Amino acid sequence: MLETTIAGSLPKPSWLAEPRVLWAPWRLDGEMLAEGKRDATLLALKVQEDAGIDIVSDGEQSRQHFVHGFVEGIEGIDFDKRVRIGIRNNRYEAMVPTVTGELRRKRSIHGAEALIARTRTSRRLKFTLPGPMTIVDTVADAHYGDRRAMAMAFAELLNEEARELAAIGVDVIQFDEPAFNVYLDEVVEWGVDTLHRAAEGLGCTTAVHICYGYGIPANIEWKGSLGSEWRQYEAIFPALAASRIDQVSVECINSRVPIELLGLLAGKDVLVGAIDVASDKIETADEVAAVIERAARHVAPRHLFPCTNCGMAPLDRTLAAQKLASLAAGAALARKRLG
Repeated sequence: MLETTIAGSLPKPSWLAEPRVLWAPWRLDGEMLAEGKRDATLLALKVQEDAGIDIVSDGEQSRQHFVHGFVEGIEGIDFDKRVRIGIRNNRYEAMVPTVTGELRRKRSIHGAEALIARTRTSRRLKFTLPGPMTIVDTVADAHYGDRRAMAMAFAELLNEEARELAAIGVDVIQFDEPAFNVYLDEVVEWGVDTLHRAAEGLGCTTAVHICYGYGIPANIEWKGSLGSEWRQYEAIFPALAASRIDQVSVECINSRVPIELLGLLAGKDVLVGAIDVASDKIETADEVAAVIERAARHVAPRHLFPCTNCGMAPLDRTLAAQKLASLAAGAALARKRLG
């Protein structure tokens, strides 16, 4: 009960990439970069194990960005044709590659890094992939002309990749869909369908991570405009509850999402975000346990998995490790209190 996990990413060592930066440039190249990624993955696993995390991840150490790390391995995407677009409904702008033709997977994209992680830990292993809707929202389209059609094309390629990861021995495959709290109508109309296609036929646990984004200035400013209650999830939780996805990952600590909305996810495991990735404050075990206990009023404890609110890539490494230790300590405390 109350097994801990993380949303996905961890900070990269300063010798591998510029610290505390999203899309951080690599500081190595060639074979040294490949070796550095391997070493960073082993460190990420060790940090999680030392902190007491039950279901670990590779920390996304081999990817500059959670979306572009996947699409780099896809034919039909031109990284030389980068354009500036508004993403997450124009919340902020980013330079993104352009889809110029039919999408095809060139090769196994994350298989090698998943295998490194799988052979270096005896704990259950989670691996994250970007969700179809979020990919569509993070690239420019000069070919499909239809977001749903392009999302379904990406979903088919994600499914190919996910099947390989499951065969390697990954225990949990999580699709990251921060776009789900922005395009609420589209989630119900086609977002869950594309998620189903991405997760089709996997013989492992499936999860979807939805959140209000990394702790970067654009997201913090946007959250400040949402009022005293964030009720976006009220529109999409029923669709996720009816979906074939096993787990839903939600930010809870220091968010204004009414905790009772978790009750709309009946039948699902809930990865309850109890670590704030937008703050440099280290949570106490009591604070983490309190979040878990509030969630337990609406979701049976056996269906709760204490987690981080979102990826931790932009954080200081030492701070991230301390927060993970607090997550494990808080879960242990809540486990004792809840019996």
